[in-house]
Amino acid sequence: MDRVFGFAILSLFISLILFVPFIDFLYKINFQRRSQKTKDMFNKRTQFFDKFSAWKVGTPFGGGLLIIAVVTTLTLWAYGLFSIEVKGWELFVLLFSFLGFGALGLYDDFKKIIGENNGLRFRHKLVIQWILALIIGTVLYLNLGYDFLYIHWIGEISLGIIYILFAGFVIVSFVNAVNISDGLDGLTAGLLIISLVAFLALAGNILDTFLSIFIAILLGSVSAFLYFNIYKARLWMGDVGTMSLGAVLAVIGLLTGRPLAVAVIGGVFVIEAGSSLVQILSKRFLGKKLLPIAPAHLFFLKKGWEEPKVVMRAWFLGLVFAILGLYVAFVG
Repeated sequence: MDRVFGFAILSLFISLILFVPFIDFLYKINFQRRSQKTKDMFNKRTQFFDKFSAWKVGTPFGGGLLIIAVVTTLTLWAYGLFSIEVKGWELFVLLFSFLGFGALGLYDDFKKIIGENNGLRFRHKLVIQWILALIIGTVLYLNLGYDFLYIHWIGEISLGIIYILFAGFVIVSFVNAVNISDGLDGLTAGLLIISLVAFLALAGNILDTFLSIFIAILLGSVSAFLYFNIYKARLWMGDVGTMSLGAVLAVIGLLTGRPLAVAVIGGVFVIEAGSSLVQILSKRFLGKKLLPIAPAHLFFLKKGWEEPKVVMRAWFLGLVFAILGLYVAFVG
């Protein structure tokens, strides 16, 4: 356990040191938020979001890129130190999800920088996300032998080859849930830290040392990012961060074998994504909005809550969900 905490501390300090020159670098290459006329999936203006976010123009984004670099480097180093304890395919699915979805997010960010405000079309992103997710699901099934769900009250439920589709669904869902949640300073990073602490407890329970070390490294780097992301943020994750972290969060959950607990631990992300989904479906099939505005964090801003108040109460709710998720995983 000492080395798990040691890697978390090492990752934290390395990331803290590197983020300052990295932010300066993003300014130099103009990797900054520009004035946008944001549109939703139906190509309609989201005027409230534009008005609320106007003061954030000029803030650099792409912090997820440094998180990926630090975590990948330290993980490979840890793999060299503790190779006996590491399944090669476990390392592959973690880094493939991290780097693959990170590359997709980086391309999306780049398209926004060069003037295409909303980046890739959602349906194009969704297709690529599913391709990447199915590759990961296939490796989990064929190479690591995952074909089951564990529910405490029932035990292991074998899904057979259908597990590949299930894993793909979990990954794509978490990628978009984390991406949707990244709208307020500190919101996503704080929720990720809470979720990762809970996952660290799950990994320790199944005695997966390498997974615990990976989570610790990720936890340290995301914590360093949060220092620069709290209100008013000096840096944002960008899609490179939200997509990569959403994917790896889902993969960590799949590797623990407890998807129900994972859904509960990430409850705030589920609420954020669910509110957007309800809004999308109501527009599509009913021709009207069921909610005043979505996702959920924008609803509270529209009610007049200040941004830090929304974020801190979301963190509190995330902590409640994390405790409940651990209860589901361990006690049931």
